Amino acid sequence: MLARHRQELLLQRLKQDGQIVASALSAELGLSEDTIRRDLRELARDGLLQRVHGGALPLALPPSPALGNFAQRQHISTDAKPAIARAAAAMIAPGQVVFIDGGTTAVQLARHLPPELRATVVTHSPSVAVELAEHPLVEVILVGGHLFKHSIVAMGPDALEAIARIRTDLYFMGVCSLHPDLGLSTGDHDEAGVKRAISQAARRTVVLASPEKLDTAAPFQIAPLTQVDTIVVQAGTPEALLAPYRRLGITLVLA
Repeated sequence: MLARHRQELLLQRLKQDGQIVASALSAELGLSEDTIRRDLRELARDGLLQRVHGGALPLALPPSPALGNFAQRQHISTDAKPAIARAAAAMIAPGQVVFIDGGTTAVQLARHLPPELRATVVTHSPSVAVELAEHPLVEVILVGGHLFKHSIVAMGPDALEAIARIRTDLYFMGVCSLHPDLGLSTGDHDEAGVKRAISQAARRTVVLASPEKLDTAAPFQIAPLTQVDTIVVQAGTPEALLAPYRRLGITLVLA
C-alpha cells in the first residue's frame, strides 16, 4: 500500500473511531507498528492530527481565520495589524538586509518603514514591493516565480533558487497559525516549504502574529517554534495565551 493511501486510510479511521491505536491497527491491517507510527508522525507534522503515546487523536484546535484569501484577510484584526507593523519596523537597523513575507500584515510593515531608513528589503510579494516603490532609501529585491494568488506571493523552483542565494539578517514571517506544540503552520503545502526556506536562510525569524492566529492550527507545518526568535503580538493579548511561548524562550514584543 502506498504511503499516501495508508495516510488517507488513517485519517478516515480517525474520523470514524475518534482515535487511532497503533498496535490494534497494525494487527488489523497487517502493517508494522513502525510504519503506522511513521505515517502518524508525518500527518501530525502537517497539522492533520495530534500524536499521543501509542497512536493519535483528532486535532482539537480551531482553524485559523487567516486561512481566508488575501482580500478576506484585509478585514481581520484591522487595529492589531498596523500596531504590529510599527513594532516590527522599529526592529530593523540601518544597513540590514531583511526579508518581508507576503500577507496583509507584511504590507502594513512595508507601509510603516520610516522614510529615513536605509536598508535592503527582499520580498516575494508584489504587494510589498509596490508599497516600497516610492521609499527614498530602501532598495527592493523582488523574488520571482509563479504567482500564488491566494497569498499574492511568488512560489515555485525559481523562487526557491533565488531565496537560497540570499542570506538575510531578519525574516518577518506571516503565518496562518501558531501553536506551542504544533509550531507554525499555513494552509498550503508549497507555501509552507517556501516559508521554511526563507527562515533557514535568515539569521533571525520574527513572526507577525495578530491575535486570531494564536493557538490555532493549519494543515501544513512550516517549522517548530524552536526556529522562531521573536513573536510580535498585539498589546493586551491575554497572558494565558502568551505564557506557553514565553516558556519556550521566545522573545515576545507587545505592539
